[in-house]
Amino acid sequence: MPFGNSHNKLKMNYTAEQEYPDLSQHNNHMAKVLTPEMYANLRDKETPSGFTLDDVIQTGVDNPGHPFIMTVGCVAGDEETYDVFKDLLDPVIEDRHGGYKPTDKHKTDLNPENLQGGDDLDPNYVLSSRVRTGRSIRGFCLPPHCSRGERRTIENLSVEALSSLEGEFKGKYYALKNMTEEEQQQLIDDHFLFDKPVSPLLLASGMARDWPDARGIWHNDDKTFLVWVNEEDHLRVISMQKGGNMREVFTRFCTGLTTIEGLFKEKSHEFMWNEHLGFVLTCPSNLGTGLRAGVHVKLPNLSKNEKFGEILKRLRLQKRGTGGVDTAAVGGVFDISNADRLGFSEVELVQMVVDGVSLLVEMEKRLEGGQSIDDFMPEQK
Repeated sequence: MPFGNSHNKLKMNYTAEQEYPDLSQHNNHMAKVLTPEMYANLRDKETPSGFTLDDVIQTGVDNPGHPFIMTVGCVAGDEETYDVFKDLLDPVIEDRHGGYKPTDKHKTDLNPENLQGGDDLDPNYVLSSRVRTGRSIRGFCLPPHCSRGERRTIENLSVEALSSLEGEFKGKYYALKNMTEEEQQQLIDDHFLFDKPVSPLLLASGMARDWPDARGIWHNDDKTFLVWVNEEDHLRVISMQKGGNMREVFTRFCTGLTTIEGLFKEKSHEFMWNEHLGFVLTCPSNLGTGLRAGVHVKLPNLSKNEKFGEILKRLRLQKRGTGGVDTAAVGGVFDISNADRLGFSEVELVQMVVDGVSLLVEMEKRLEGGQSIDDFMPEQK
């Protein structure tokens, strides 16, 4: 673990008090939950692969807070992390996921037929639509903790599975380290490429080790379905296209994801999943569905309205700049997506985005015409 002191066994010669991190300036979920007593109880535990409490919390120690969003401040190194360190992670999960209890059961619904509407978001306002999730392959450590051999094996398994996709999913894999400059530029122009992580959240958790070894991107020939391999998660699966047809995007997402899961199962590999946490991923914020359904939408008037933040909160939506989590909005164009991941099914989350964005566009049109939006204020979902 290159950024932590995590595998230093000599630290057990010091008391828990001497080793306890200074969290006095911190604003993240981990810092809210961790206490000196909890640290003392958990510091000598480790998962079967050797992931420790200090590994779990290092990113949150090194990154006190984020200007735009409340960060989680911890990561998992393997599937067992969520069990071994549940005294810390259960309250973090409950805090981050709106009161989701340790006894709650997560529901999965990847049937796009259950989505109501979603094919008619106004393309004059909604510029593009995308749905993404992550998947982890059972039996391997997660990116903060995996070895080079594990990472390369995951890449090989993924390439083998993806290369057998057919029809609209037929495509090509680009390994980051073998990419030509032309290919690299093309992927940057398409907004497909993930670069070496510069986000301190990812760096502090050890996810950028050995970069770019065994990392890559696969996309279909139409450039509407892509899979990132070995970035923050083993797999990041993304369906996207221009315009406002979220139904089409979600249908492709469900079909592709289900097909990929089937191909892994044929090779006797399954995705990490359990009935409490749903799909298990590196960051506790992505547990459950791991799903973020988002649109880039023009809201120059509504975004200046003092009630904008409250409206989004009531619709269970969140805003980002269009350049990603670390950016501010440009020209009144926002990336609007579901705030929840866990406790709701995939269909329910996409439905919230479809219904919520329809309302936001109606409000924007109202304000354009100089009308009031007071009677459009939504109830809390």
